[in-house]
Amino acid sequence: MNAIYIAYGLLALAIISEVTGSTFLVKSEGFTRLGPSLLVVIFYIISFYLLSQVIKTIPLGIAYAIWGGVGIVLTAFIGFLIFRQSLDIPAVIGIIMIVGGVIVMNVFSKSVGH
Repeated sequence: MNAIYIAYGLLALAIISEVTGSTFLVKSEGFTRLGPSLLVVIFYIISFYLLSQVIKTIPLGIAYAIWGGVGIVLTAFIGFLIFRQSLDIPAVIGIIMIVGGVIVMNVFSKSVGH
C-alpha cells in the first residue's frame, strides 16, 4: 500500500483519538474525576504518537493543519450533539473558514505530498 494512504489513515486515527480525548476532557470535570482524566491522557498520547508517525510522510505544517482543522469541526459537532453547546454565527463562519483553508491547502498547495 502507498505510504501516503497509510499516513492519511494514521492521521484520521490521530484526529479521532484527539477528539475522543477532548470529549473526555469535559467529562473529567477539570481532572477531578479519575476515570475520564486517565482516558484524556491515554487518548492524547495515542493521538500525538500517531501524529508523530504521520509527519514522517506528510509535512508537519500540512499534517497539523488537517489535524487541527478537522479536530475543531468534529469537536464542535460533538459539543453540539452531546453537550448541547450551541455555536453562534461568527463561530460557524470561523469554522467554515478553517475548513476552507484546509481544503485550499490540500487541493492547491504543492507542499502537500500526494
